[in-house]
Amino acid sequence: MIKQTLLFSNPAYLSVRNGQLVIDTRSDRGVATRPIEDIGLIVIESHAVTLTSALMAALTDNNVSIVLCDSKHLPSALMLPLSGNTLLTERTRAQLSASQPLKKQLWQQTVVAKIQNQGAILKHRNPKESSCMEEMAKIVRSGDPDNLEARAAVFYWKNLFPDRPGFLRSDEDDCVNSMLNYGYAILRAVIARALVGAGMIPHVGIFHRNKYNAYCLADDIMEPYRPYVDNLVSHMIDCHGIPEELTTEQKRLLLSIPTLDVELGRVKRPLMIAAEMTAASLARCYTGELRKITYPEIK
Repeated sequence: MIKQTLLFSNPAYLSVRNGQLVIDTRSDRGVATRPIEDIGLIVIESHAVTLTSALMAALTDNNVSIVLCDSKHLPSALMLPLSGNTLLTERTRAQLSASQPLKKQLWQQTVVAKIQNQGAILKHRNPKESSCMEEMAKIVRSGDPDNLEARAAVFYWKNLFPDRPGFLRSDEDDCVNSMLNYGYAILRAVIARALVGAGMIPHVGIFHRNKYNAYCLADDIMEPYRPYVDNLVSHMIDCHGIPEELTTEQKRLLLSIPTLDVELGRVKRPLMIAAEMTAASLARCYTGELRKITYPEIK
């Protein structure tokens, strides 16, 4: 079952009672409740939201990811349970003992899937420039020693928005980047939740190794999923233009990322379910049961 995503952008007092999230906004609307077992992700935007320790324990017991936002109302922190699977010890050992050749093969698969999905998005938005992505995906080698992942990204961003020449992902003042980063933060939380649920440690990555990054594996596995966020943001821009800053409505649309339809195994599934299947396949790659990660494919 697809889990709910909840956003709290106004002051609220959150507690737990009988397995229910109790939402008290201290207003005339009274108190609302939501079954905790139906929640997958909570985004807390307002700094005037209070959570009880009992609620925090109940959320972690149900593998609910909590995203906290900074003073600019952008996601800045992610909270996850320490254990989300009964086979945690066994799968952690397999993850930590993975050989370098296996990691290189898994990263090759990840890069190929990402470039192919980027190429599919580019084919819809800028068909004249998409063939280059297809060719790059074909020549990715084990471990991607030629850094085709980064080279493809440069080409992709240069051509994704043909009406906006000179677009740079590094421009923090560009609202398009704010939309993309907000979406990626939601996606990262979904992927990290799936990894924990599959019994893996999200901060021990395949390729990403930044010692200051607590979610290296999530950043690895989310790469082929990023184009889904790019596509959503592109459609938002096509329909509503580019605002000066993120609006509540835009955030609501970006919070739909866990429910986006993705095709995995020739069957369309919500992105959150697909992420769980991807994480489960990765765990089986670590244990030697599989040789390939199951990633979604954009047609």
